[in-house]
Amino acid sequence: MSSALFVVSEEGYWAEECIEPLTTLESEGVDVTVATPSGSPPVVDERSLEPDAAGGEERVAELREVDEEHPELNDPAPVATVDAADYDAVVFPGGHGTVWDVNQDRHARQLLLDAVAGDESVALVVCHAVGILAFTREADGTPLVEGRSVTGFPNEWEDGIVDDEDVMPDGRKLPYWVEDEVRLAGAEWDADLDADTSVTVDGDLITARGPGSSAAAATTLLDEL
Repeated sequence: MSSALFVVSEEGYWAEECIEPLTTLESEGVDVTVATPSGSPPVVDERSLEPDAAGGEERVAELREVDEEHPELNDPAPVATVDAADYDAVVFPGGHGTVWDVNQDRHARQLLLDAVAGDESVALVVCHAVGILAFTREADGTPLVEGRSVTGFPNEWEDGIVDDEDVMPDGRKLPYWVEDEVRLAGAEWDADLDADTSVTVDGDLITARGPGSSAAAATTLLDEL
């Protein structure tokens, strides 16, 4: 049986980006473990459970049920206690919350580094979690993402969410824009804005643009496994 570790934000994960891959993998027999920075249950971004964002009231109910009742989501491990070598895949769901916790967590970055470096493992990074690539370094200081092809949450979309001072609708100040930081780290960035979905595979690193690419990302990960 294949296994996957999901590293999920306590500051606000996007429901579709976590739950779609999680349930898809489980339906194919993949054993899923969830970890968060402190080991507290992850917090869903309520904006992702609005009917317009989720795809209707029925889908909202499905997503909320998983968020509230999934045993792993409600009893995660601290990221410092898990090892990428124990899993076939490490998955980083997105959501704005990742910019405040997962992307800045040194243990989460090490999990990503180990998953991509391992001979038998692969990493999937989605949406705002792609920002972790800007802060993950090889032992010699080289950015993990340097020269790699990636997609992720684009500036064009961010511009429609924050105000002129980078303040989000909930009042939090966004500390950085994902596309800017990942480009500065040397990535070959293409969010493929003309396409309905955007998933990029570069070796053992899979990246996905946003919520609408979650299903394609899950399928791609299954293919890689």
